[in-house]
Amino acid sequence: MITITDKAKSKIDNLMQDSQLDESYFLRVSVKGGGCSGLSYNLDFDNEEKTGDQFFEDRGIKIALDMKSFLYLAGTELDFTDGLNGKGFSFNNPNASRSCGCGESFSV
Repeated sequence: MITITDKAKSKIDNLMQDSQLDESYFLRVSVKGGGCSGLSYNLDFDNEEKTGDQFFEDRGIKIALDMKSFLYLAGTELDFTDGLNGKGFSFNNPNASRSCGCGESFSV
């Protein structure tokens, strides 16, 4: 399961409103090969279920993960920061043994 902080929920809600997405859309979280540490995080809005999707809901946000991504992201917390050291979503992933300096990629 992936959990979402209050700040991340607020930002997701704002992005959905700005994009005029209705309730049929959900947040798709995935892992792809690449980045300086080997795997990188990907976030997108989607409204089409795919075979093998795992669905979770936290703070009213519906989240979809494919099975491969679920194995890497189980227990991860999605946060959002807008501080002086950078702005954007961040992943607090207990499965990552190493992360790059920018936090966009990881390895297990």
